[in-house]
Amino acid sequence: MMRGRSPRRVRYRNRGVSEQQSMSRKNAAGGPRPRPVTAALCGVVAAGAGLAVAEVAGALTKPEATPLLAVGATVIDLVPRPLKELAITLFGTADKAVLLAGMAVVLAAFAGATGVMARSRRPLGDAGIALFGTIGAVAALTRPEGGPLDVLPSVLGAGAAIAVLRLLLRVAPGTPGPAGAASDPDTGGRTEEAETPAPGEFDRRRFVLLASSAAALSAAGGLGARWYASSRLEVARANNAVRLPRPASPAAPLPDEAELDVAGLDPFFTPNDDFYRIDTALSVPQIDATTWRLRIHGRGITEREYTFDDLLNRSDLMERDITLACVSNPVGGSYIGNARWIGVPLAALLQEAGVRPPGDGGPADQLVSRSHDGMSIGTPVADVMDGRDAMLALGMNGRPLPGRHGFPVRMVVPGLYGYVSACKWLVELELTTFDAFDAYWVPRGWAEQAPIKPQSRIDTPHEGGTVEAGTVPVAGVAWAQHVGVQAVELRVDDGPWQEARLAAEDTADTWRQWVFEWEAEPGEHRLTVRTTDRDGQTQTARASNPAPDGATGQHAVDVTVAGR
Repeated sequence: MMRGRSPRRVRYRNRGVSEQQSMSRKNAAGGPRPRPVTAALCGVVAAGAGLAVAEVAGALTKPEATPLLAVGATVIDLVPRPLKELAITLFGTADKAVLLAGMAVVLAAFAGATGVMARSRRPLGDAGIALFGTIGAVAALTRPEGGPLDVLPSVLGAGAAIAVLRLLLRVAPGTPGPAGAASDPDTGGRTEEAETPAPGEFDRRRFVLLASSAAALSAAGGLGARWYASSRLEVARANNAVRLPRPASPAAPLPDEAELDVAGLDPFFTPNDDFYRIDTALSVPQIDATTWRLRIHGRGITEREYTFDDLLNRSDLMERDITLACVSNPVGGSYIGNARWIGVPLAALLQEAGVRPPGDGGPADQLVSRSHDGMSIGTPVADVMDGRDAMLALGMNGRPLPGRHGFPVRMVVPGLYGYVSACKWLVELELTTFDAFDAYWVPRGWAEQAPIKPQSRIDTPHEGGTVEAGTVPVAGVAWAQHVGVQAVELRVDDGPWQEARLAAEDTADTWRQWVFEWEAEPGEHRLTVRTTDRDGQTQTARASNPAPDGATGQHAVDVTVAGR
């Protein structure tokens, strides 16, 4: 009879070793070490929970202080001008959505990496989340309208993300390995330990339930908070109660034949929902008209403050048709629109505060308008006081200003590109000089002053389109604000310039529609348009980019004429 340890004793000893190894790993990592993919998922779910808590905190305090919006606004401020131009060229008015989507992708990657780091060392996960929370808090605190309480969404969001990450990692699956089983040759490589669940073995259903619940609650909470922030009941009620009075100086009736009946041609008045929007605000500010104030101050004037009702109830309200254009508009682009505005004459408001034009000895040559979100725009004082219909607009196309277009008050100055004239969500006007202050866009490479250049555009037929041979109406719009359009000409291929028929002019501050009856012959053709303003300036053929003071060139489209 052989002497030695019994197989059962060996199995128990092996099980003891296995239990010691398992406990050792648990003590080292705070629990069974999850797989990298699972840990990354824990990090992403935790980040989502943190963002949701931050959105809720922001909705109850200040929506612009949430991490995504605060960091996104900082990114917009820091991005070089060429990248801004590229983003607008590639994505147009969807550039902000693309930025937020890109930030979400970066955040998800960072959160996944944080979860992987935390699988072996929990403090690394805490540190990663804290770093991102700090970035959000600093971004919110350093915004132009930032304050100490603006760090609250980022701090609360980071705390929630850390708590969720720790919870998920605690119940996450452990990787299989020698600590979960021991070998025994007497039982075919299996022991009693392998047949019995190891201490703390992962409960898959529990993890799936916790992770999916956290993700669902985060999505619901974040979207709900964003909806609440964009339509807070008390603000909505106050704004919906606004009724525009009849202006003392109404716009003249639209002349007959001011709008041509041509399919594919943009309407004379651009609907509010279709009017272009180019600005730096990642979310539309929700401003309560009942608490809104406008401050006017600066060099050589008596400081004044106005409420929304002060402006709405003035006896000098005027209504005017004015076309606005963005300096980022490429030749033939769509960042231009025409609307009927109601507002307060800006020159009269400034004169009440004692403002004098520089030519009359006034000490200020720049009017700096500031937005609710901190944006600053610099406008020549001489231009807003030279008799043109510059105004603080309260209404657009017969309705109070839509939120996305500047409610409750925005500036409108005919003849100047929007970045030097059309401040939205206006809260402040300061009289200063161009030498003393650079508005937001100037340090970023744009010109201090930017009168709109005469331009024209072909709306129909469109680029790459096909038309039938015969008489084809070629139509579009032309503009030369505050000067007026004198003529529009069309050229087919390399032929002579031929004069188009102009629609009736509304005012010199609006665009004009035009049409040319083209006798189209089969083949490939290029159509080019140009305009001449009343000062005799003809739209140049020299192409240039929008920066620093507006694009130049002539719009052309290539079309195919099919034979009959």
